[in-house]
Amino acid sequence: MELAGLIPTFGNVAFTLIAFVVALSIIVAVHEYGHYIVGRWSGIKADVFSIGFGPVLASKVDKHGTRWQIAALPFGGYVKFRGDADAASGKDVDAMAALAPQDRRETMHGAPLWARTATVAAGPVFNFILSLIVFAALMMVRGVATDPLTVADIRDVPGGPGGLTSGDVILAIDGEALPSTSEFASFAGALEPSPRLVYTVRRDGGVTDVEGPWLNPPIATGIVPGSAAEEAGLLKGDVITAVEGEEIFDFTQLQGAIRGSDGAEVRLDVWRDGEALVKTMTPRRQDMPLPDGGFETHYMIGMNGGMVIEPATETPGLGQAITGAANQIVFIIRSSISGLYHMIAGQISTCNLSGPVGIAETSGQAASQGWISFIWFIAVLSTAVGLLNLFPIPVLDGGHLVFYAWEAVTGRPPSDAALRYLMAGGLTLMLALMAFAVANDLFCP
Repeated sequence: MELAGLIPTFGNVAFTLIAFVVALSIIVAVHEYGHYIVGRWSGIKADVFSIGFGPVLASKVDKHGTRWQIAALPFGGYVKFRGDADAASGKDVDAMAALAPQDRRETMHGAPLWARTATVAAGPVFNFILSLIVFAALMMVRGVATDPLTVADIRDVPGGPGGLTSGDVILAIDGEALPSTSEFASFAGALEPSPRLVYTVRRDGGVTDVEGPWLNPPIATGIVPGSAAEEAGLLKGDVITAVEGEEIFDFTQLQGAIRGSDGAEVRLDVWRDGEALVKTMTPRRQDMPLPDGGFETHYMIGMNGGMVIEPATETPGLGQAITGAANQIVFIIRSSISGLYHMIAGQISTCNLSGPVGIAETSGQAASQGWISFIWFIAVLSTAVGLLNLFPIPVLDGGHLVFYAWEAVTGRPPSDAALRYLMAGGLTLMLALMAFAVANDLFCP
């Protein structure tokens, strides 16, 4: 193969790798800074703060005696506190024995239980704080729909916008008065399906009836990274007009046709900027979380839908944005824990567990869709990293917190020998899980 033919592939791989490194470095830096700053506040001194592992590329010692460094392998990071033997916070027995009693207070292993607990817990907590800030900020940037529903724009669909225009305040649809925006979803779901609707709008101080398109057409408002739709070349703004030759006008009709395919290849007629196209793709099995914490299996192509009307928005209050962000974090945590439980129970496929290759691919695909998508992905991944680190596995923060809980109950920490065996077992378990996740990345459909 000629070198020119390799350039696009190399470019894609490089972009994916850069996006993954950027996302991971931000999350790791926030996580480790949580450990560092709370440790410092608690009287525990840090010798090294490292982003990456391996040979040091650049470093600087600050006035507190901490060496801040960037290492060559940018796939993680660590804080090495005084008295630590390694990046996993194992005790340096010889170094600890050589310290004077008053100096041991400045080490991770000689500090009071409350200081050690706060320092270890701070890493995951800072991940959740990062997610909270990002989700809230994005909600404020995007805004929330005004009440009453006001038309900011009309998406481009076959048949055009009819009489609807920007600035219209929608009062009723097909004679049914609109509820508040919080109840609009259930209202829209109860409408009688029809390719065209009658909208009652307030315009220029008067009220008039105009014809317009169906409220929820099968239009792509977003394409899921790594999905069948993305691989087939569907783009944001595409409208699906038929599935296997059967005409459709409603997004739920598309959902029903895809779910009824049982994973067989489907032929979609696509309308794009007035041009008729044909796309074929194979829906993929997806285990989707339910509000009650369970899962439901569907075949999906990875195309997000939305209203034909782009509503006018307003900036939410800080309290509303923080509440929405907190709800998003809770949803991610509940879905992750429920998914893990259902995988262990054999109720959903273990292919739902992604490893570093899958996460890297998703980070690159999210970055390719724009900065908002990429930043949202960072917030989601930060929540996942915070949750993972709270699992009660030795070598993870959650394992250390279990040791501290044992110490609080019994009045003494586990012996050094027990800690070595437990840490070795935890490391073995994590490596096994990593190998399993990488196998998923390579062999799952």
